[in-house]
Amino acid sequence: MNPSLFSPAIAPQLDFYVYIYINPLDGRVFYVGKGRGNRAFSHLNDPGPSAKTALISEIRAAGKEPRIEVLVHGLKDEDTALKIEAAVIDLLGKDNLTNEVGGYQSRSHGRMTLDQIRALYGAVPVAVTESALLIRINRLYRHTMTDHELYDTTRGYWKIGPDREKAKFAMAVYAGVVREVYEIQAWFPACSTFTTRLLNEPADPERWEFVGRIADEGIRRKYRFRDVSQYFARFSQNPIVYLNVK
Repeated sequence: MNPSLFSPAIAPQLDFYVYIYINPLDGRVFYVGKGRGNRAFSHLNDPGPSAKTALISEIRAAGKEPRIEVLVHGLKDEDTALKIEAAVIDLLGKDNLTNEVGGYQSRSHGRMTLDQIRALYGAVPVAVTESALLIRINRLYRHTMTDHELYDTTRGYWKIGPDREKAKFAMAVYAGVVREVYEIQAWFPACSTFTTRLLNEPADPERWEFVGRIADEGIRRKYRFRDVSQYFARFSQNPIVYLNVK
């Protein structure tokens, strides 16, 4: 038997567990996983190319081995293990790990601020009275994204007509709730002003992006974390709704 594996006497007693891989060269956690039996050791001989296997090769080239630790064990079902794994990934930050995907249900039940929790379960509908664009960003939104990432995700690039110039505000909307409000300052051709998004789309004269700033606090308090889902037509795929634009 491989001495690095759990023995047949030990493995069944662990039930489901969550484990971490630590880089001995700098002490940082670089992978989070869940499983049972000897799952924790399976990555040591993973043949596929990935950031994880590349880092393991780098560690071995320095004459070391990844350090594996069990974070929690004795879990009676996989669903619990998945949720703990997701919470650890959210805490450490996926960008700091070699995990290829985020944690289980992390978008709907993962790490959130108190305001995001309140928005999820108790957002109050609001009537929009300013000239504004509601911009739905469901596909790209993450609860843990930075302010700058949210700004760049909201501002482009969109297939949008000349009436864009009449809107004073742009509201980032996820799951029917306003996440941030921006005062639009100018519009530019698509892909010309980004700093955090890597876009490899072909040039399209019908697509635009705006530059702006976070709206004044009074406007933010009025709309942020409020429900605007009533303005989106059911089954509509259009991510943008014009309001009070004349």
